[in-house]
Amino acid sequence: MVNRSTRRGFLTDVSRGTLLATLGPTVALELGLVSPAFADQSQESSLTFGDFEPLVCELQQTPLDRLQPLLVGKLNSGLSLKTLTGAAALANARTFGGEDYIGFHTFMALGPALKMSTMLSGPSAALPVLKVVYRNTGRIQECGGRDSEVLHDISPGAAESPADDAMLRAAVQSKDVARSEQLLSALATRSPVGALNALIPLVEDNPEVHRTVLPFRAWEMLDVVGSEHATTLLRQSLRYCLQSEIHRRESWNEHATMLISLLDEFHLNGRSPGTNPADDEYVRKLSRHFAECSPEDAARAAAETLAEGFAPAVIGEAVSLAASRLVLTDGGRQPEWESPGKPAGCVHGDSVGVHASDAANAWRHLAAVSSGPAAVSCVIIGAWQIARDRAASRNLLNQPLPTERHLNEFSSTDPDSLLTALKEAIRFNQQAHAVAIAQRYGQHSLPADRLFSTLLKYAVSEDGALHAEKYFHTVHDDFRMTRPALRWQHVAALARVTASEYGRPAPGHAEARDLLKITG
Repeated sequence: MVNRSTRRGFLTDVSRGTLLATLGPTVALELGLVSPAFADQSQESSLTFGDFEPLVCELQQTPLDRLQPLLVGKLNSGLSLKTLTGAAALANARTFGGEDYIGFHTFMALGPALKMSTMLSGPSAALPVLKVVYRNTGRIQECGGRDSEVLHDISPGAAESPADDAMLRAAVQSKDVARSEQLLSALATRSPVGALNALIPLVEDNPEVHRTVLPFRAWEMLDVVGSEHATTLLRQSLRYCLQSEIHRRESWNEHATMLISLLDEFHLNGRSPGTNPADDEYVRKLSRHFAECSPEDAARAAAETLAEGFAPAVIGEAVSLAASRLVLTDGGRQPEWESPGKPAGCVHGDSVGVHASDAANAWRHLAAVSSGPAAVSCVIIGAWQIARDRAASRNLLNQPLPTERHLNEFSSTDPDSLLTALKEAIRFNQQAHAVAIAQRYGQHSLPADRLFSTLLKYAVSEDGALHAEKYFHTVHDDFRMTRPALRWQHVAALARVTASEYGRPAPGHAEARDLLKITG
């Protein structure tokens, strides 16, 4: 079996004391501690994707130096960006199956890249997708391409019908890959939502950003490839959870115990979520509570809010605000943990705030698309996770940016003047200045689309250490779902991350611009 290990996660997350929770599968692969259940599957039947199959194979097999000319030619001949994105997602899933750090990050960037393309016009619209597809094919070929695919056809066998959540959980805890996949397939065939509902308790076993975001991005991708590929895409999340079972600890059971206790105490079992809205001050206070309290208190506050009849979206909104506040209180990467592309003081890539924001956004969407107990548990665990991430952070500022001094440097109410100043702050990696400008822009209620267009340019051009597309989309989405009085905090956080990541162009970006004949 090809070793897909990488030390990226090890070197970046160990400083936060959450290594085992965050990168169990990756470390296991790196150290050779993989369960025998994950042995070579080369004798199994190939997994194929119907009309997508020829393009999927081209994305896996075309040499990287010939990839973009090929794709630009296809786009010019009528290939849609949606079809290209879908084929890349299926190529990624078949190759990595959710078991490679760079691989699953790239998969999670494909959907956001496609959405970013809708914010651009003309040839430039292809740039976000081409950027991530280039990364996707490069990683596939680094890991052996078609000769080392993780996912194969699921063999018929022992899965009882009808499969249920408890059976899937037992199979995963037994590290039985074949049976787990058969059960998931049976669930997805009956109902893709049912399969997602069955995965959510497994995700909640050990909540961390990759485990949380992967099933949401897989679910979101069904709009691109079709529900007939639900099993393939959700298998990535299942495989991620299976790999993590190598590191199962007794503490994992605490989440289930906590949930059961809170659901009983607040009489939430079998109860439909409420629909009550909340005023601005309520959400502001709840968000601040999530940003300052213990994980246990955050979970209790979420359960109490649900018991009072508030809609789950109220909690999701507050959790996302607490996460963007974490971006603004991050003291930056400490010198001992700097690495290529991520110098001391930076907050892009796998920083605690970016990770927390992506996870919070995923939980609020999972709560919206799931049903029954899963919808309730998503917002409770989401609140618990943001408080856990903040508590585990070692390098936080006493107060969020911007400082009063930085804010006072920008008093203009003219959007052109503020956007010019923002571009300058980004080019000089002035994170605090970028935050102050974005905050001042929002205070004057200036056109949001112009500010997002400015930041989008850099989310496309810069490498972003695997996170530029996901985080841009997270902020754009959270802004849309957050009330006007509070939403600009998200954009201020994005401005900071953009200033942090500038100066490291994405591989393949210049070539794509040349092929698309984009100037300026």
